[in-house]
Amino acid sequence: METLSLRTARRIALAAQGFGRARPAVPDRRHVRDLVRRLGVVQMDSVNVLTRTHYLPKFARLGDYPREALEAEAWGPRRALFEYWGHEASLLPLETQPLLRWRMDRARDGAMWTGLARFGRERRDYIDGVLAEIARRGPVTGGDFATGPRGAPGWWEWSDGKRALEWLFWAGLITTKTRRGFERVYDLTERALPARILDLPTPTEVDAQRELVRLAARTMGVATGADLRDVFRLPLAETRARVAELVEAGELTPVAVEGWRHTAYLAPDARAPRKVAGDALLSPFDNLIWTRDRTERLFGVRVRLEIYTPADRRLHGYYVLPFLQDEAITARVDLKSDRKAGALLVQAAWREPDATPETPVRLAAELTRMAGWLGLERVEVVGKGDLAEALAGALVG
Repeated sequence: METLSLRTARRIALAAQGFGRARPAVPDRRHVRDLVRRLGVVQMDSVNVLTRTHYLPKFARLGDYPREALEAEAWGPRRALFEYWGHEASLLPLETQPLLRWRMDRARDGAMWTGLARFGRERRDYIDGVLAEIARRGPVTGGDFATGPRGAPGWWEWSDGKRALEWLFWAGLITTKTRRGFERVYDLTERALPARILDLPTPTEVDAQRELVRLAARTMGVATGADLRDVFRLPLAETRARVAELVEAGELTPVAVEGWRHTAYLAPDARAPRKVAGDALLSPFDNLIWTRDRTERLFGVRVRLEIYTPADRRLHGYYVLPFLQDEAITARVDLKSDRKAGALLVQAAWREPDATPETPVRLAAELTRMAGWLGLERVEVVGKGDLAEALAGALVG
């Protein structure tokens, strides 16, 4: 079995994720569309302390692209993306919709969150009534079905109407037609998606899963079986079987990576550039780092999401973005958009072991670029961290 150095594996992974390329002078919808196809899936999340996460992977790779370009591709009348459970709640290229129909079919049989599956079994007549109402009325929001008993306070405080909509969404019977702000506007899938997508043949579960593993391998470059499984959150046993089939067919090449405990698999079109240059601020949900174990294996940096950690136990902050400097993660910053004051606030700034004397200046430049992209006037360092003073000085300079 061929052995790859860690540096080579890191370069392969960065290139597969779209890093190291010159950013386009004027990014547009085509660049956004092509990038999402390269990434395969873009995670969504409701947290908006900086900006919603689905905007950030494009900024990391394209620079200050127009946010309206992503919105048009995701929710416009001639869109190229759709929403579904890919890697968590996600935006995906329309062409992958047939590859997820097996998941929709399983959802109708109860393969979803336990509470929602139970609701589907117990209230199927009600769910069918909501579906009929959508067919009659046209596009709806959760607010149109907000009446009825609610669950326990907190994340699951959903009305029965909201639960029905989520069940139907997971089952593929309805989908997001557009969004108002961040609120989903649902419609029947056959009315919301283009006929050219709906008319595509439905592959078997095995064929669809095999193609999803191919896509995962392409977007990661080199990855373990667990890494490949995580991209589209595939079942464990099925992933192992599909990986074995692709190895047997010569479409994946098993390799050993220096320092990795498990066998990795090299995508057929993977390339290892001589170097990867450029800076990027990475959303905590960015495809490059969403698998925490893989991030540690690639970069030697332990990245953990601390949003749900009590404030007094956080090590780095609430919404922390690692800073990718060429081929290393050299810093991380806890960011917040103060839209009223027109400032991008750095609430904490921390060095990593691979930080260089250039790190404060390069990070300052990328933060300034981000502030402009967000429509903010300036960057302010207002918090703690062993990089905060040097970063503030670089921003002044």
